[in-house]
Amino acid sequence: MALDHYYTLGRSGLKVSRLALGTMTFGTEWGFGADKAVARSLFERYLDAGGNFIDTADLYTQGTSEEWLGEFIRERHLRDRVVVSTKFTFSADPANPNAGGNGRKNIHRAIEGSLRRLKTDYVDLYLLHAWDTLTPVEEVLRTLDDLVRAGKVRYVGLSDVPAWYAARGQTLAEWRGWEPLCALQLEYSLLERNIEREFTSLATALGMGIMAWSPLGGGLLTGKYRPDGSGDQGRLRKTQGSGNPALEKFSPRNFSIASELESVAKELGRTMAQVAIHWVATRPGVGTTILGATRLSQLEDTLAALDFELPPNLRERLDKVSAIDPGHPYVFFGSALQSMITGKSPVGRKPPGYGLL
Repeated sequence: MALDHYYTLGRSGLKVSRLALGTMTFGTEWGFGADKAVARSLFERYLDAGGNFIDTADLYTQGTSEEWLGEFIRERHLRDRVVVSTKFTFSADPANPNAGGNGRKNIHRAIEGSLRRLKTDYVDLYLLHAWDTLTPVEEVLRTLDDLVRAGKVRYVGLSDVPAWYAARGQTLAEWRGWEPLCALQLEYSLLERNIEREFTSLATALGMGIMAWSPLGGGLLTGKYRPDGSGDQGRLRKTQGSGNPALEKFSPRNFSIASELESVAKELGRTMAQVAIHWVATRPGVGTTILGATRLSQLEDTLAALDFELPPNLRERLDKVSAIDPGHPYVFFGSALQSMITGKSPVGRKPPGYGLL
């Protein structure tokens, strides 16, 4: 499946590649990442492969990611071709309580900063980066709708929020005629499958495409880390104890998953990274999967993640080793307990289109 086979994101008319280019690695301010020459080569290689969807955020590398991305796009006169996604939430000034969060004041501050750094007058997709636990979703959705009406934003979405918050937001948008949410950006990988409890069905039912981030589990699913501490001493090793849950990946369970992935990849004659990304990209509800790289060789490898089929028996092995406990109340939704509701007679969903006018 080539990158120039585009699909609409959620229930929208925005056409994007199934693999997106993540630019959190554009810049070295965080102690890792790519310098400007490498970042430019990553950008150009992705576009030359047919990709059109590029993800960034005002937080990334203290604004460098947005600045370089804007420069690269302008250099090649590609603004109409590329779909640029950026995000707001995180504080630009710890001393100012309104320079962060999801309130209207900060959203307007953040969009103006992103537009300036990206050297553009509009953003294709604008995302709330993380739930701040404070701002009512009504305020967020109304503000985003205002930005769409002002022509500064084309589409809107959410990232890293509770399922109830996303559901309420979409319902209010539909009810009040605001711009609907077309995307949910969430962590998803063989190591992190918790979104399957709520978000997959939520996104499918309410018209939001899932943008999966960290499909390689922070790099653990590439095979470069080993349980005994040998191998690569990369970002996951260096950030242990940082307090960021997205970087706490070393556990017996996760290394067991990586081991099975390595076995499956060998049988397929593919790299672990390719198989891990393929698994995510072909899961229900996933609209696009975000690729991150600090070297051109890494991007070259992952761009081939959709060039093969994962046989059902091998997919089943990966599903099994990475399965999560459904927990309460999700255990009630399985076939065993549902039979206690429907009785002996088999009951299925209505056929597509049944009952529609």
